[in-house]
Amino acid sequence: MDAMYDLIIIGGGPAGLAAGIYGGRAHLSTLILEKSTVGGRAYTTREIVNYPGIPSSSGPDLTEKMAEHAKSFGVEIKREPVKSMDVSGDVKLVNTRRHQYGAKAVILATGTSARILGIPGERELTGQGVAYCATCDAEFFQDQHVVVVGSGDQAIEEGMFITKFASQVTVIVLHDEGILDCNKESAQKALKHPKMDFIWNSVLTEVCGEEQVTGVKIKNIKTEEITDYPCDGVFFFVGMIPETKWLPEELEKDSRGWLHVNERMETNVPGIYAAGDVRDKYLRQVSTAISDGAVAATAAERYIEDLDYFKEQVLDSPEPVVLGFWSPEYAGSIDAISNLSSPYRVMEVDVTRKQAWAKRYGITLDEKTPAAALVVEKGEAVRRLDV
Repeated sequence: MDAMYDLIIIGGGPAGLAAGIYGGRAHLSTLILEKSTVGGRAYTTREIVNYPGIPSSSGPDLTEKMAEHAKSFGVEIKREPVKSMDVSGDVKLVNTRRHQYGAKAVILATGTSARILGIPGERELTGQGVAYCATCDAEFFQDQHVVVVGSGDQAIEEGMFITKFASQVTVIVLHDEGILDCNKESAQKALKHPKMDFIWNSVLTEVCGEEQVTGVKIKNIKTEEITDYPCDGVFFFVGMIPETKWLPEELEKDSRGWLHVNERMETNVPGIYAAGDVRDKYLRQVSTAISDGAVAATAAERYIEDLDYFKEQVLDSPEPVVLGFWSPEYAGSIDAISNLSSPYRVMEVDVTRKQAWAKRYGITLDEKTPAAALVVEKGEAVRRLDV
């Protein structure tokens, strides 16, 4: 192991940076690992107009301020892509190409990547006219004709940004005329924009060209007619996929790869949290990502405190310890633990406050079993007591 931290945050977008601010302010030694540009996808956003208290800001300006804020609390930010993790022990191991870092807790804020349709010509011409980021690539299409695929917020807002460079932007829309998936304000602006036009009830079936995009094939889903349509570039904005394929199998995900968390941003693995766009959630915005990051870091702080206390009181104890698990939800459970008779030191453990302790020993309390007690030696349960 090259270095040990209290908290490692994987991903340097708004969720990761907010988590870093909270972690650093809590005096946790905190490392943020980002594989590319600090700021994440928010960094590539031309204009942010719905962040509370800041009527208008560019993505770079807002996220750079977040990064500086995190650094002001002593947070380290390194540009290193994470390749794998080992989450089986109390110390979580995070592996990059060159280093292995250890942490007591990890927050996954890895975000999303652009969905690829996989139609003929798309992969082959990526970088030769096929693009997925307007802020990154729009300037390369000065005075050219560009096709945009998609009609959600990202597609329409990025399409309007492309009009600053391109001579014409044609949007391919799956729906009937006038129906866009974006917010109403963006839809109204786009439909009136002099450089934007729309092809309705249609999908893209192929990107054409040898060494450079020369056109596309468009299929009308009602008539099934396929039309050759000349253009100089194609921007795809057809949804996002979570950056979770590389994660260990222990972490629970849904069928599409989104991470499952509870209200504390806890995954099913103690000490591992998820925040921002990578988790299964209703709204993916900068403001909600920051909220996630704040919650995750605060929960991680409490977890680390418990972990340190567990090490001091249980793992490092020279004598066996009795852990008495109780819950305020069940009448009599605390009395049962308080009345335990044992030659060893008894620690009363409220499972609603120390869920990680209960999960560690597989303790589940209910009306039939309102309390439980274990004799623990060097962290290992050696005997269960009657309560």
